[in-house]
Amino acid sequence: MYAVVGCSECQALWIVEGRPERSGCPRCGRTRRHEKRREFVTTEERDHAREVRASMLAARAGHDEAFAELDSVAELGEQAENAGVDDETYLEAFGLDPAEVAEAGERDRDSKSRKATVREAVRELDDPTRADVVAYAEARGVSSSYTERALEKLVRAGEVTTQGGSYRPV
Repeated sequence: MYAVVGCSECQALWIVEGRPERSGCPRCGRTRRHEKRREFVTTEERDHAREVRASMLAARAGHDEAFAELDSVAELGEQAENAGVDDETYLEAFGLDPAEVAEAGERDRDSKSRKATVREAVRELDDPTRADVVAYAEARGVSSSYTERALEKLVRAGEVTTQGGSYRPV
């Protein structure tokens, strides 16, 4: 179930799914018990709720006649989705091979960030020294200079502590 509701503070309109105990205005942040909110329409269909909200906003702005001439909100969303160029055409326009870009994305998704690797070393190794963390990270393709800088930043940020030459997560 979907309801178009309004805010008594700033007059914003939005769609709420179900019947939450409380709802917050996305514009001003004011929260109220949902039953105290004014429901302009309640429907089983999300697209119908979107249509009603769009109609109300158009009428409020004095554009209700222009709104009546438009396609439905769902159709407009579909048209917007299909507008423009696809990713492959965009990449080719810049001289990039879409297959190589996809492959690089997969490799990146499979690999951890360098900082995550340093954090993992501190967390996984038993009583790790700076040399232990550097060796762990280097074995996973992270340079020693980056690892040493990352350790210093993690200590300054309070994420990692060092005592007696050993590191441990906080």
